[in-house]
Amino acid sequence: MTFNVSAENKIVLFGDSLMAGYGLQVEHHLSRVLENSLASKGFKVKVVNASVSGDTSAGGLNRINWTLSEEDIDILILGLGANDMLRGVQPKETEKNLNKIIKLALDKKINVILAGMIAPNSYGRNYKKKFDKLYKSLSDKYNLSFIPFLLEGVALKPEFNLQDGMHPNEKGVKIISKTIEKKIIKLLN
Repeated sequence: MTFNVSAENKIVLFGDSLMAGYGLQVEHHLSRVLENSLASKGFKVKVVNASVSGDTSAGGLNRINWTLSEEDIDILILGLGANDMLRGVQPKETEKNLNKIIKLALDKKINVILAGMIAPNSYGRNYKKKFDKLYKSLSDKYNLSFIPFLLEGVALKPEFNLQDGMHPNEKGVKIISKTIEKKIIKLLN
């Protein structure tokens, strides 16, 4: 897909609390930080926060058609699955739901950036192995722009997380924003 450099590109964040801005003031939400950073580099973008705290891949699948009914979406950043993992949803089910979401977006000629998650060892090696590889598998299947781990550089680092130890704080959001921004810029150039 080619982008009109002179027009505003619409980017939709479609994830859970990790993208929604859980526990943060609006000016520190990922959508705002990402939009401001890209604008400061000369990109004409509108970043829409369509993320819902607590959402699972099934919840995302239930609302994707409504989200994609919005006009002129250029890029969908898909970051679901963490809550599936926290609830012990079978990786095969998560993969099936994400596959359907990706297909619906691609059918509408929307670029997808897939943001992956990593399961902890506490679910057992078999679960972790299956969960961790589902994102790469989907990325390869559809030749997507891929972020292997959305929380790279943020997870397990208290200085980048809220007191709950799971959700990024203002500093953590900036790190996540930079990771996503690199993928967006590659698509826009």
